[in-house]
Amino acid sequence: MGSGRAGRGSGSAAPERDIDDLPPNDANYTALTPLWFLERAALAQPGRASVVHGPVRYTWAETYRRCRRLASALARRSVGCGSTVAVIAPNIPAVYEAHFGVPMSGAVVNCVNIRLNAETIAFLLDHSMAEVVMVDQEFFPLAEESLKIIAEKKKSSFRPPILIVIGDPTCDPKSLHYALGKGATEYEDFLKTGDPEFNWKPPKDEWQSIALGYTSGTTSSPKGVVLHHRGAYLMALSVAMIWGMPEGAVYLWTLPMFHCNGWCYTWALAAFCGTSICLRQVSTKAIYNGIAKQGVTHFCAAPVVLNDLINAPASETFLPLPRVVNVNVAGAAPTPSLLLALSIRGFRVTHTYGLSETYGPSTVCAWKPEWDELPLEERSRLHCRQGIRYIALEGLDVVDPKTMAPVPADGKTYGEIVMRGNAVMKGYLKNPKANEEAFAGGWYHSGDLGVKHPDGYIEVRDRMKDVIISGGENISSLEVEKVVCTHPAVLEASVVARADERWGESPCAFVTLRDGAGDGSDDTASDIMRFCRERMPGYWVPKSVIFGPLPKTATGKIKKNELRAKAKELGPVKKSRM
Repeated sequence: MGSGRAGRGSGSAAPERDIDDLPPNDANYTALTPLWFLERAALAQPGRASVVHGPVRYTWAETYRRCRRLASALARRSVGCGSTVAVIAPNIPAVYEAHFGVPMSGAVVNCVNIRLNAETIAFLLDHSMAEVVMVDQEFFPLAEESLKIIAEKKKSSFRPPILIVIGDPTCDPKSLHYALGKGATEYEDFLKTGDPEFNWKPPKDEWQSIALGYTSGTTSSPKGVVLHHRGAYLMALSVAMIWGMPEGAVYLWTLPMFHCNGWCYTWALAAFCGTSICLRQVSTKAIYNGIAKQGVTHFCAAPVVLNDLINAPASETFLPLPRVVNVNVAGAAPTPSLLLALSIRGFRVTHTYGLSETYGPSTVCAWKPEWDELPLEERSRLHCRQGIRYIALEGLDVVDPKTMAPVPADGKTYGEIVMRGNAVMKGYLKNPKANEEAFAGGWYHSGDLGVKHPDGYIEVRDRMKDVIISGGENISSLEVEKVVCTHPAVLEASVVARADERWGESPCAFVTLRDGAGDGSDDTASDIMRFCRERMPGYWVPKSVIFGPLPKTATGKIKKNELRAKAKELGPVKKSRM
């Protein structure tokens, strides 16, 4: 048997050959990273506003210097490649700066969801081995409690991270003074220790990690999603191009930057020299004010935020809009009526879908010109589908999860939505089992059930893992069930999604009480909600509790499909109890 290359007629695929043997060199090849966008923005538009937050206003030249200071200050403390920097803060300038300054030092940025409780944040900080914790002054007590939990767990082996508190001129200074009294370093003082001309180095390998984000999914512990420089670079360009974002766009930060790194718009805004308008707290009045008085042209939001916009009182709105305002909606599928109402008011809506594992939105319901001729209701119905892949995502399909064969494009046959390409994460941090399952068959498995329509557009129909999406936030029904079942009056419980007029969906707990432990009254339900609120993030707390025996199969498994049907019969929760 020969060991040479197979010939073209041998039945084996011939090896690929290029027309030349020219190797890459320093002049024609460099690792992709979105960090270059910031340098270019400072050169192209040094005086243009980069980030605006209340009385604070920075230009692109200033932001570049501040990010280099941050990178330098971290490097001087031996924080670099292999290190993680956690950021616990709402949408403020320091979070934007961390997306550049942290990876400029070689470290990985981990933006933490500020809605999580101390126990969960303690797990994230410990699991990621965060060497630095940057925390907004308002959330300093949360970080303090989280670190205390880790210290009690690890005892003598605990190494406290570098603790930096971010002051905010729009907040009461008492919380800042408290943090400084506890030994934290103020963010601006920390920046002063860095060099504004720091000679940062891009990664040698574009596969190097740039960001870490945690998603609860349905496992017992959150999973750390690791993203690389290459994906961040390509998705930053992709999200802007898909949206038609022009150079100099004015972007309102209604979407938390801790959500998939702001869907990569943190980096995209530098690429297109746009302006970030920070919103510490989202409200309809603040959104309309940003549009009317700050020139906002683009913002992203979950359906719950958009529902508030169209139902806002006249005193909080500025209508008609002074210009067409572009809205990117994801987190949960918008209803046709919502899309219709937004269109009538002058908002141009782009509907996207994705996951933390795909850098945020990675599919788009791309508009077809022929839809312009359709009735508004039909347009909105088509627009509610999740659509086709982003430019930076090379593969998207709906497949039979057992055979991996694509389902027919009939709009009826269910399958699992799978992705592959540069817009897929590196994997889950320290979780080989989860990675094996997620990448089985050479695709990333979303866990979402969907259909494929004759025009190739996909549509999500159900969730394989029972994830509840409330206000754009993913909630694990299994995790909620675990807490509910620890209530002394509860014998067993099952949690499913129930429609919610404000949040899109909210957890609905079906509960069987212990004998003599309660009467199934509103008081008992309120007590269970109070119990949960003390032990989990507020948005995880069931908004409705239904008492009675749980339907089960012959083997004792709870029939969640029947509970979903019951939740649907109940109709939407009229008013959130959060």
